[in-house]
Amino acid sequence: MPEKETLRRARKDKREGKAPSTQAGEFVREEIEHVREGKHGARSTEQAIAIGLSKARRAGVNLPAPKSSSARKSAKSALRRRGKKVSAKRSRAVRAELKQEGHSSASRTALAKHARKVARSRSASSRSASAKKAARTRARTSARKRA
Repeated sequence: MPEKETLRRARKDKREGKAPSTQAGEFVREEIEHVREGKHGARSTEQAIAIGLSKARRAGVNLPAPKSSSARKSAKSALRRRGKKVSAKRSRAVRAELKQEGHSSASRTALAKHARKVARSRSASSRSASAKKAARTRARTSARKRA
């Protein structure tokens, strides 16, 4: 179950008209924090992110299932489970398994390494478009702060 604060932040993002991926970012942030503070571990940075995205889908964030087949199955089941309670037995079993995993997957270096790896898999034009969009956003927010 996501924390109340996370749900509040995600709802605020939705009200402000932000993208579903931005809303889901709150759940991913929460998951990374859980791994860092030792609540449980994660085998990889990717797993920690996937857990956060799954929580977001279950909480009602309008995130589509990914294109790859293995992750798609899990995401579709999370979408179906919207609003349904997870069995306590399953929750305990998953938590016990995750507790055995390491915590370095949520370190700053691991997250940076993952970000670079993901960026490399994208095309140059896609990266360029993202950078331009970020620059426009920065310009808008700094103009708003000045006004």
